Amino acid sequence: MAIDLCNKSPVSADGEVRTWPQETALLEDLGTEQRDALNFAYRTTLSNVDPRLVAGDPAAWASDFGYALNRVAIRLDNRTNDELRHDALHHADPAMREQAMYEYADRDQADAFELLEQVVRHDTNREVRWDALWAIEKLGGAQAISTLQKFLRDADPEIAEWSKLFISELQSGDPSFDGRDALYTPGRTFDETIYLLIHCDLYVRLDESNTHWGKISLAPQGLARIYGQAHACPNVQTRERQLVIAKTISGLHADGSPHCDNYLFRGFTDRTRRDRGNFFFESLVPRTFFKSGRADDPSEGVRKANIGFARYGTWHLEPKFQIREEAAIRYVRGRFQGWGYVNLARIAGRSIEQVLTPGNGVLSTLHDPEVGPMTNAFILGTFKGKLNDWDGDGRIDMNSRDVYSTVDGEIDSDQDGVADEPGLTCCDHTTLMP
Repeated sequence: MAIDLCNKSPVSADGEVRTWPQETALLEDLGTEQRDALNFAYRTTLSNVDPRLVAGDPAAWASDFGYALNRVAIRLDNRTNDELRHDALHHADPAMREQAMYEYADRDQADAFELLEQVVRHDTNREVRWDALWAIEKLGGAQAISTLQKFLRDADPEIAEWSKLFISELQSGDPSFDGRDALYTPGRTFDETIYLLIHCDLYVRLDESNTHWGKISLAPQGLARIYGQAHACPNVQTRERQLVIAKTISGLHADGSPHCDNYLFRGFTDRTRRDRGNFFFESLVPRTFFKSGRADDPSEGVRKANIGFARYGTWHLEPKFQIREEAAIRYVRGRFQGWGYVNLARIAGRSIEQVLTPGNGVLSTLHDPEVGPMTNAFILGTFKGKLNDWDGDGRIDMNSRDVYSTVDGEIDSDQDGVADEPGLTCCDHTTLMP
């Protein structure tokens, strides 16, 4: 992902040779565990940097499909840089302001840090503000740290904590948090409902020759608008082997109800360190595939298929937040990848506002004989989720978010822990049709 490659090599996007910035934290000043974590983080990112700067087996450093596509894909957002700067600061829709600033940062412009700082200072939407902080971290380098430090005492505790967290990640690889207490709500289906920030690059194959690719860099709110806002929903007893990702899309149903789309993930978790878990999970769920390319739109036909997705990363525990004598997950971060279908006829000639609409893109699979040939998008990105204080009472809310899922990922519209219809994990479009 281009935004994550910025400032990681001495060569800029326009070919200019950069000099490495002054180190902000000396390796010898780090503790043993921090040093091990930083070395591990370096090794796991070798496949994402310019292979000319890495030594070793090219099977490790030159085999990243997303990196290969990023070098050749054309941008499907054809706004000028001036238009992006204007939209990032002035567009009436917060999701569009955020999309503009992420696109601008992804282009690695010289004044990207300046623009992102303006957004954090002046935007009225707190999600735009903390997503801008994440974009600053993604750009990386010494300038990212100095910019983030300006918001450590922000009036919004979440902005201040995100700044602290991102700085600590850049300096040592580990997150750091403030000292607020937490509130656990008994009687809920899940022990935690962690609001996820998700950024991805959507690479679209533009023709059958495999020689033309397009790219859309989806900011968190834009991605949530199309594919749904996701929550990671773990329970202490089962979190090391399974997890529900509950998604809701707003604005898709005519009656105003949320479109529910839940995914049960299973996998392995490494617990060799008591303060965290490293995981690799996969999901395989039955879905109605809409050939129109828009969720809940059967106008061009439908097909039942099994959709797969993979997510992997690390969750960090907070010992002071206890759930049934176990430390709660305070923060999770990682990567994901999967497949999708974008109806090119639906987006051709459209503005970005017309493209980023609810459900205007569907997940797909390569393994179905009918759906597979239609699959034309490779989706990969990163996610982060932190427990937040949602009601402003000064306490971190552990499981207060509304998610419409049972522990097995079935739709549970009244959140009583019992499935509306056994086995149904996504809203049935046939019940919503006139």
